[in-house]
Amino acid sequence: MSPSKLFALIQYPLPHHLLSRLVGRLAETRVGWLKQLLIKAFIRRFRVDMSEAREPDPGAYACFNDFFTRPLREGARPIESGLISPADGTLSQFGETHHGTLIQAKGQAFSITSLLGGDMHRAAPFRQGSFATIYLSPRDYHRVHMPLTGTLREMVYVPGRLFSVNRATADHVPNLFARNERLVCLFDTEEGPMAMVLVGAMIVAAIETVWAGQITPLSGRVQTIRFDEPITLEKGAEMGRFKLGSTVVMCFAKEIDFEELVPDISVKMGERLSRLPHLADNG
Repeated sequence: MSPSKLFALIQYPLPHHLLSRLVGRLAETRVGWLKQLLIKAFIRRFRVDMSEAREPDPGAYACFNDFFTRPLREGARPIESGLISPADGTLSQFGETHHGTLIQAKGQAFSITSLLGGDMHRAAPFRQGSFATIYLSPRDYHRVHMPLTGTLREMVYVPGRLFSVNRATADHVPNLFARNERLVCLFDTEEGPMAMVLVGAMIVAAIETVWAGQITPLSGRVQTIRFDEPITLEKGAEMGRFKLGSTVVMCFAKEIDFEELVPDISVKMGERLSRLPHLADNG
């Protein structure tokens, strides 16, 4: 048995939510020496580039979570034209959605309906569209931004497990992104409907959005919130953040040409993923 498969299998019996809550409490500690120990050890272990941060001094953060969700300095991520990456990370998979099926990893697929919370009507616009999945590693910048300008019309919290979402787990745990706890944010854009799915993971203490604050963890049922008053976010604007690392799955109703991209390349927030010719002039 390969080490990656063993790593995936040993996660099944673990108390995912209990572990995540315990780590979340530790990440919120204001005990000076302890939070400094955590932050400095993390920077060393994952070789975090603090020169990109608005506040480069590790000692200036009140707790580990404040450090982990740190904002970038002005100009650190230029916003390019077309469809942009919403986050720093690895573009693990992307392409067309065929008959409502997305690719998770080689030999692993899952359905758009299950990803979006099990509602066939909600998933219908995306069944023949496109998708892109970005994995945020621990060292990455962990705020999520808008890949296009969009108006929020619905938010859906979907309960689930909290498996790790790294490559080893994605290769060996079926329906991983549709199995984990997640937040589905549905937007109207110039390219038609767009879903931004923020997927929780092992020891991810919470997911936040700019319009509702901390969202997860909630109760163990699907919860839907519709927005009568428009909430419009410009391309490049922050829309949410992870307290510890995870994954973003973008779904589009249209087929998107991802140009010459290849799976598993590193991307930065603001980098162009597709030209979208009619948006090229105005961003």
